Amino acid sequence: MAAASSSSSESNEANSKWLDAHYDPMANLYTFSSCIALADLHGDGEYKLVVGDLGMAGHTMRLKVYRGTGLASESTLLDLPSAVSTFLMDQNEPRTPAVAVASGPFVYVYKNLRPYFKFTLPPLDANPLEQDVWEQAKEDMIDPLTLKEMLEGIREKAEIPLSVRSLRFLAQDVPEMENFVNLHKGQPIKRQTVITCMSTLKKNMADEDAVSCLVIGTESADVLILDPEAFTILAKGKKLWTVYLPAPLMTMSLLDQKSRGFQAVMVGLANQVVHMYRDKNLVDVIRTQDVVTSICFGRYGREDNTLIMTTKGGGLIIKILKRTAVFEEKDTSLGPPVAQSIRLSVPKKTRLYVDQTLRERENAVAMHRVFQMDLYRLRLMAARAYVKALESSLAPITSTLQEPLKMNAVVQGIGPTFKLTLHIQNTSAGRPSINLLVSFLYDQSLYAMKRAFFKAPMLVPGLNYPIETFVECLSDKGISDVIKVFVLREGQSMPLLTAHINMPVSEGLAAA
Repeated sequence: MAAASSSSSESNEANSKWLDAHYDPMANLYTFSSCIALADLHGDGEYKLVVGDLGMAGHTMRLKVYRGTGLASESTLLDLPSAVSTFLMDQNEPRTPAVAVASGPFVYVYKNLRPYFKFTLPPLDANPLEQDVWEQAKEDMIDPLTLKEMLEGIREKAEIPLSVRSLRFLAQDVPEMENFVNLHKGQPIKRQTVITCMSTLKKNMADEDAVSCLVIGTESADVLILDPEAFTILAKGKKLWTVYLPAPLMTMSLLDQKSRGFQAVMVGLANQVVHMYRDKNLVDVIRTQDVVTSICFGRYGREDNTLIMTTKGGGLIIKILKRTAVFEEKDTSLGPPVAQSIRLSVPKKTRLYVDQTLRERENAVAMHRVFQMDLYRLRLMAARAYVKALESSLAPITSTLQEPLKMNAVVQGIGPTFKLTLHIQNTSAGRPSINLLVSFLYDQSLYAMKRAFFKAPMLVPGLNYPIETFVECLSDKGISDVIKVFVLREGQSMPLLTAHINMPVSEGLAAA
């Protein structure tokens, strides 16, 4: 068994695109993908691993820096980190990046791993109704129970959410409400959001060592772009597809292989597997010793393509992408065909299209009514034509259940003599059709027929009866006309079936 297990492990490693460089299950790292970054902190060409450690399992929150497989330095963080990014703030030499640590509503900036600047998110606008209610409580115009009822009403209908103070007040028990109001009623209402994610964006140039701006995503669904020099706010997507995963998602990060221009998304799952997706396609699967909670890919040390992962148990995993590794463009998993992953070449929206879209939005109700009216009119015209065809027996299929018949005609020849074959069939379940007559109506100046009126044979159900006759064209002017065929019952003037035969143009008259 041991030999078989060893053979299987060697086979998996040989088929993998990654080299196992280091695994330390006792590294005591508790973090997420948003809290790890790779950067050349000292400008010596050797990239370090920067980790915002959450400080679980009895450890304090720290900013740790790894060099190789060992811990190079660490410093204490003031609050729980939510994101860590490294960026160049200026053009000064040496070109060493700063480290930004997001925590709550603050961004702590470190230069040379020492505190340098603290940025605070601007406060949000408070709900004016909430402010009025607390102002009444401040003037002792309402009691705590009335304050609670009014705040609950505001929370249900207002577009602007309540502040943290009001939410905490609503969570209080009735005996504690009065003390809470007396303690906080003199303070102004404030709404403060927190940072949920953070990244960087090149400011002026796309070079690797260009100055970058911090891009901050907040809990209030805002995106802020910060000037790296003055730390002021410079400014204010669409879902393309969805991929269903085999296990709950724990973390995700970007794999950017710059040497080959290859980009993919790495997703850590709860079943100890890391999936790599290129657009919608699964291009690689990595199995790990523990559940991965953070992923980071990039240059580490002097190796360009290094994959660093931390695990749920605090472990550290380092892998190096093989130089011979090639990721297939197609999906390696079972599923829909690759053609569904190809983006359609949708043409750009023209000005005419935009104008028509605006017109449809403004006149949607009127246009819908016109469409419905035209649709009803079309249905009415079709119903009237169908009823007329049934009443005048203009259809090649009978509408009566007493004589269920159908007929079609075939014309053969190039003229001046044509062979006309009628195929008549009785479609009833078991009753034959008898006493039927066949009559032709045509322009006698153009055509002549030897049998223009005759009696049809008895039609047995289910059999096809071909009835043949000959038509002679009398004109040499290259014109043609319609010959009408009627199937009648003896003693009745209303035909059971009617067929219109468009005769072809004759190529000449018969020799005299």
